[in-house]
Parts: sequence; structure tokens; C-alpha cells
Amino acid sequence: MDDRVNAALAIDTEAMATVAGEGILIAGGARAILLQVAHPAVGQGVADHSRFSERAMDRLRATLTYVYCMAYGSPAERRAVAARVDQVHRYIHGPGYDARDPELQLWVAATLYDTAVTLYQRWIAPLDDLLAEEIYREYRVLGTALQMRAAQWPMDRAAFRLYWDRMIASLDVTDAARGICHELLYPRRVPPPVRAAMPLNRLVTAALLPPHIREAYGLQWNPRRQRRFRYFSRTVRAIYPHLPTGIRQLPKTWYLHDMRRRLARGAWH
Repeated sequence: MDDRVNAALAIDTEAMATVAGEGILIAGGARAILLQVAHPAVGQGVADHSRFSERAMDRLRATLTYVYCMAYGSPAERRAVAARVDQVHRYIHGPGYDARDPELQLWVAATLYDTAVTLYQRWIAPLDDLLAEEIYREYRVLGTALQMRAAQWPMDRAAFRLYWDRMIASLDVTDAARGICHELLYPRRVPPPVRAAMPLNRLVTAALLPPHIREAYGLQWNPRRQRRFRYFSRTVRAIYPHLPTGIRQLPKTWYLHDMRRRLARGAWH
């Protein structure tokens, strides 16, 4: 692992941790994934090398473990997990895509950052400008722990918004991406509690996507569903921020424990 990556993994992520550990952010996971695969190169890579319907829970664990580790892990844990992700990425390439492409890693990191901050401010609390800027700077570790260069991460939130708007306008939902969407939102091999939550997940995901992306995926939307989402959001805002921190961060606690157990036995995958 080169000096650039070691420096990226050694950064302080205290501000990032104020957002990343909130369990409610998992509700935005499908939104982030569908934005990622709406980039044709990312979508083709995922379609060729992954099956959400067969490994939905494994993918959830891998993504959450990576984010939680980058936000809360020790430098040694970050190095180990980043090295494992990089090892997997080495085999994900084909015509027009390469998982180790820094530009694609920038886009993936951007979707994770934007989703986390969007939901945090929608459902938990607004962020003051100073803290929000620090959180933004620290979130770059999701890309710089791999091949993305720090200079690729837009300089500040204003620059990020220009990048984000440009990327959203350029996305192209392909047939491969629509297939991933179906596997993601209608999974076959998941535990019964997860299956029971899927109608709500589909509602939240459709609500959070930009309208033209939602339409391109063929996700249903109408005034009735809009009202249901507003009611859901009001309920979350009224209850979730008042829960004990330990309950709100249960997913983070569990996934970090699982990560450390796997690392101890030399098998983070």
C-alpha cells in the first residue's frame, strides 16, 4: 500500500463519525446503489460481477463494513479492510469499466456522502456550515483509501454541488441498471424480516431519487405515495432523534464487531 493511501487512512474522521454511525441512514442504501449503477460503467461492472438477488445481505455487510471502518476503525483496521476491497476490485473489469478507475470510485464515494448527509439533515438535524464542511472533507476517505486522489474530491461543498449536478444530469439508466434495480428492490434470498420491509424500502428509495432517474428505473410514483413518504418522514423525525445513541448506532456497533471478528481470524469477506 503506497504512502498516499497510508496518509489517507491515517486522517481523523471524528466529524464524519457524527453522521456515518446513524442506523437510519441504511434506509438510503438502495438510493445510493441505484445512483451508482446509473453510471453506465458502474452498472455494467456490477451486472457482470454481482447478483443482488443471491447475495443481497453479503453486499450490504461489505458496504456498511467499509463505511463504518473508514469512519471508526483504527489505521490498521482501515488498511486491512481497504486492502481487501482493493483485492476484490482487481477482478472487476471489462469492456468500458474497471472498478479501480479513480473517477468511478469518486462517483461511488459521492453517492455515499450525498445520501448520508441528505438523510441526516432530513430526518435527524440540520448541520451548521462549519461542521458540514468538515464532514464533507472527511468523507473523501471512502475514495482516497483506494485509488482516488485527494485532489479529485471537489474542493468544498459548493464545488461538490456543481460536480453532483453535472453527474446527475449525465446519468444513463441502462437495461443492466434496471436489472440491478429489480434484483435490489425485489430480492429473493433474504431473511423474512428484510422481505417484509421491502415495500417501505421501495417507497423510500423512489422518493429519494431525482425524478428523471426514478422514471428511468420505472419506479412508481404518484400523489398517494408522496403523502405516504411525507407521513413516514414526519414519524421518523418525531421518534428517531430521541432514541438512545446506543440504539441508533446498533448497526454500526454490530458491523464493527463482525469486522473485528473476521479480521482476527483472517477472513474479512
